[in-house]
Amino acid sequence: MRASGILMHITSLPGPYGIGTMGKAAFDFIDFLQSAGQTYWQILPVGPTGYGDSPYQTYSAYAGSHYLIDLDILIEKDLLRKEEVSEIEWCEDPVRVDYGTLFTQRMPVLQLAFSRFDRQDSSYLSFVAQESFWLKDYALFMALKRHFDGKPWSEWPEGIRNRREEAMESYRKELAEEVELQQFLQFEFFSQWKAVRSYAHAHGIKIIGDIPIYVPLDSSDVWAEPKNYQLDHERRPKCVAGVPPDYFSADGQLWGNPIYDWTKMKKDDFSWWIQRVRSTAEICDVIRIDHFRGIESYWSVPYGDETARNGVWVKGPGMNLIRAIKRELPELEFIAEDLGFLTPEVISMVEKSGFPGMKVLEFAFDPREPSDYLPHTYERNCICYTGTHDNETLVQWEETANPESLDFACRYLAKSEKESLCRAVIRAGMASVSKLFIAQIQDWLELGAEARMNHPGFVDGKNWRWRLLEGQLTEELAEEIRDLTALYGRI
Repeated sequence: MRASGILMHITSLPGPYGIGTMGKAAFDFIDFLQSAGQTYWQILPVGPTGYGDSPYQTYSAYAGSHYLIDLDILIEKDLLRKEEVSEIEWCEDPVRVDYGTLFTQRMPVLQLAFSRFDRQDSSYLSFVAQESFWLKDYALFMALKRHFDGKPWSEWPEGIRNRREEAMESYRKELAEEVELQQFLQFEFFSQWKAVRSYAHAHGIKIIGDIPIYVPLDSSDVWAEPKNYQLDHERRPKCVAGVPPDYFSADGQLWGNPIYDWTKMKKDDFSWWIQRVRSTAEICDVIRIDHFRGIESYWSVPYGDETARNGVWVKGPGMNLIRAIKRELPELEFIAEDLGFLTPEVISMVEKSGFPGMKVLEFAFDPREPSDYLPHTYERNCICYTGTHDNETLVQWEETANPESLDFACRYLAKSEKESLCRAVIRAGMASVSKLFIAQIQDWLELGAEARMNHPGFVDGKNWRWRLLEGQLTEELAEEIRDLTALYGRI
């Protein structure tokens, strides 16, 4: 079955509280997708973010971000009053997420809601019991982080840093109220998202989610289960993740994430990964595995290096991990993010997995060399994108591409004078043989550099901030998208 969808993270939804949430705007967007004849809504990871605000660097592989909890829903539940949230100036610019304001203002409001919450609520108690395998450690981790003024766990007192039994018990008692607050936030997050996902399914929309391949060092995952990572006896990383120098970066990218102890994980048949994937499947219908090539081999950088230059390629778990996931979770659908430096071994692994890889149209139009991102080279088992959250918008790409590439693109796409290059690229994706075509909503709206979601390698306060304005998703746009979708048989 041919299908299409739109990529837009929840944070980019419009609304009055400084960031997109799981409230009315999410339901309205699902209505728009249905009206536009789309089948998929692709989002980014939904975990609680830290420094840099990246959804790919979160405090937990399981938890949801409290920023995404909708305050109007809490008002409807009589946990908040309208004036308690409307008197706060959540943002100066409605098209930019103000994470600084969210950091200082959101938690006090949620604490107020928690103070009015019935902690004996049966649904809440059931959730806490069912999710205890991760929630117990996560709630304590976040309580400790607030208690120690946001410091990473590696800077906490030795007893709790190393999870000594007496220290764990002592802090659980001392921070019991804060621990329960964190459990409440997760209960509200997953309750609200369950309603959004149910509404999407009722309207014929499936959710594509995202698993970052790594977790940060400062996460509940590493603190709670250090044995899963390549750490020394003082629980410092022996090596960290990144990508090597390439055309885009002379120093490569130093991500800094600890790398899994794949040998240890293989001994219990990758149980942590199986549980992580299973939990992600509670959030979405299709799972995109970020940096999929890192499963075949990963770029290992000595801990303490300031760039990724001195890294080396090290073999990863390869098909052993993929077979374990498919064996335990045979019904799940996946997308392999197979971008970047691809060796024959990586290409072979993608083929053996059976997972569709990604084709990004922005990468296609370099006339100097053949490209397997050009639509005529595709096989059906792939996902075609205009661009991803890491890429320029199509309008920005057109403004920065060299004249030779633009000329080649116009000739290849048979662009008419009346058609924008942006629309011609979208048309090519829709017409391609790929089983699924995904466009960023920014590209349908023909927005420029101001709407770029992320610029990899730059922590400049501009990433992850773009938002829609109320009224930008018009009936006319929905009709245009639906007509093109129907023309190429994706409805």
